Amino acid sequence: MSVTTKAQLTGTEHRVLHAVARGRTNAEISTALSLPEAAVAGQIHRLQTKLRLRDRAALIVYAFDHGITVPQPHPAPEPRLRISVLGPLRAWHGAEPLDLGPIRQQSLLAALLLRPGTTVSQSELRDRVWGLEPPLANVIQVYVYKLRKALRHNTNPVIEHTGRGYRLPSAALNLDLTTLTELTTQAESTERAGDLPAAARAYHRALNLFHGNPLPGLPGPFAETERLRLTDRRLALSLAKARCQLQLGHEVLDDLWSLTAQHPHHEPLAALLMRALAASGRPADALAVYDRVRTRLATDLDTRPGRELHRMRLAVRRGEVAG
Repeated sequence: MSVTTKAQLTGTEHRVLHAVARGRTNAEISTALSLPEAAVAGQIHRLQTKLRLRDRAALIVYAFDHGITVPQPHPAPEPRLRISVLGPLRAWHGAEPLDLGPIRQQSLLAALLLRPGTTVSQSELRDRVWGLEPPLANVIQVYVYKLRKALRHNTNPVIEHTGRGYRLPSAALNLDLTTLTELTTQAESTERAGDLPAAARAYHRALNLFHGNPLPGLPGPFAETERLRLTDRRLALSLAKARCQLQLGHEVLDDLWSLTAQHPHHEPLAALLMRALAASGRPADALAVYDRVRTRLATDLDTRPGRELHRMRLAVRRGEVAG
């Protein structure tokens, strides 16, 4: 007795077999092919007889083996929403840059981004984005609407309304600030464990996330506060990296000179520069740094060096800084 091939199947049998291979139930096949459900059962029985197959599972295997149906390719994953706040505020879906609108609208987005997963009320948004200059009525809702359109992920709006305000779920986006926190934690942990090369590398990777000054040009008191906070965080990472490199015997003077030019009143930075200069055999230059910072503090801020800088000056004068 010859075995039936797929070419010998009728058109209806082909369609039924294809549907079976797709995992459809008899009721679903009945609806899709406009056949009575009993007729579908009869077609399946005839297919098993014709093809000498024992059960429904064998029909499915046959359909795939003979090209009657093919595995469905997995759809490409939806490009994840990426947002950067460690520089100009920018966003992408995959590699596609997104238009975030006017700067005040961007400030509102920043107010949500920098409190991920936290509901921010409309009154808080008004205070953070406009300060003492209240916005026109409904402008917050308009900005949120436009941002939802720009940031839409699949069919779900990224910005949620909770009844008490708006929130950005942290799971909905890839935020560079989150990566910065993770790398900082890793660096601090490895530094405490004494693995200075690994710590220096982690600090370096964290610093590479910055692309210029954070949130430049964004208006409002919140953006200004966050700009200063992120700048301080960048400086702290730079100091931590230089501290590790100095202990490893690496050259750090160029980086420290550059940082002191940007932050002339920062005493921990000046103390580290003094340590690096003294360790490289330049105690006179180290003491000159102290004198320069003391003068700047007195002239600009009407204050004197603190305890840390004073102790470093004494250590340099006593020759207690090891090279």
